[in-house]
Amino acid sequence: MFWLKFIAKFFKALRAGDTPGQVAAGFLFGFLIGLMPVTTLQGIFFWLLLLFLNVNLAAGFVGIIATSLIAWVLDPLFHSLGFFLLVQIPFLRGIWEALYNMPFAPLTKFYNTVVMGSFVSALILATPVYLAMKKFVVTYREKLEPRVQKWKVVQAMKGSALFKWVDKVQRIGDL
Repeated sequence: MFWLKFIAKFFKALRAGDTPGQVAAGFLFGFLIGLMPVTTLQGIFFWLLLLFLNVNLAAGFVGIIATSLIAWVLDPLFHSLGFFLLVQIPFLRGIWEALYNMPFAPLTKFYNTVVMGSFVSALILATPVYLAMKKFVVTYREKLEPRVQKWKVVQAMKGSALFKWVDKVQRIGDL
């Protein structure tokens, strides 16, 4: 039931409420959290950004779930990229050694090839993911939402007792 509430809030945010930028930023932070291991300093940093900035939290959780489901498939690619950055570029070795000897830098686990590859990939993909999600929200609100509301599946769900109960509970929670 917990996840159903976040998915409902996500679709509610797609329809109206938060700005497209807030929805896209929430999804982006979720994307970043889902793409890289959470038990790192940067993972905790992105969690804090998601929780404390004025972004859509439901979009963040949808981003975490969607990205986590495919991130493990990309681990070999992340490993290759991380190995290239950590081992095969000689002039960066001094930087990695200096970072490793700092007090807090090892908490990022940058020395792990998968962590390094996923972090660099996340940084490279951050802007395109944000812009694509923002464009998707605008397009959904303008063109897709009226069509989706006409689908028989959506109309059947809206007429179901479960939907009416969840809607009632949400309205009580919004008071």
